[in-house]
Amino acid sequence: MTVDQPEMRLSDAERQEALDALSEHVRTGRIDLVEFDERSQKVSTAKFRKDLEALFSDLPEPQPSVLRTVRRLPPQQPHQPQPVQRASAPPMTWQQRVASSAVPIAAIIAAILFFTAARGVIFIFALPAIVALLVGSLGNRRRRRF
Repeated sequence: MTVDQPEMRLSDAERQEALDALSEHVRTGRIDLVEFDERSQKVSTAKFRKDLEALFSDLPEPQPSVLRTVRRLPPQQPHQPQPVQRASAPPMTWQQRVASSAVPIAAIIAAILFFTAARGVIFIFALPAIVALLVGSLGNRRRRRF
């Protein structure tokens, strides 16, 4: 484990975070109370980030965030947008095209019939819903056969 900026001074919040991490290790049984007392005294007197490194080198997570190394990314060229790769949908079959256009066509026919036929026939607008139900049930039957 290599500390990022080992000569950087610790803040009170970073020391408290280290003490909290040690407390968690006591709760999980990784260190006993005597060892916790020794390590917590060293944490309380630590001045630099590197001072915490030896206290946590034999312990897994949780560890203070100052001990987590920052992975440096290699310098990049000026920002250039990356092309977005989209998954292409398989081409639609002629049956799918007819089914997807059936409801809008039925709606147009219903509107034409409403304005040209007798005005009291409001049930003409149920035509698109009926077509949608028929097309949906036919599509489900085709899928079940395979």
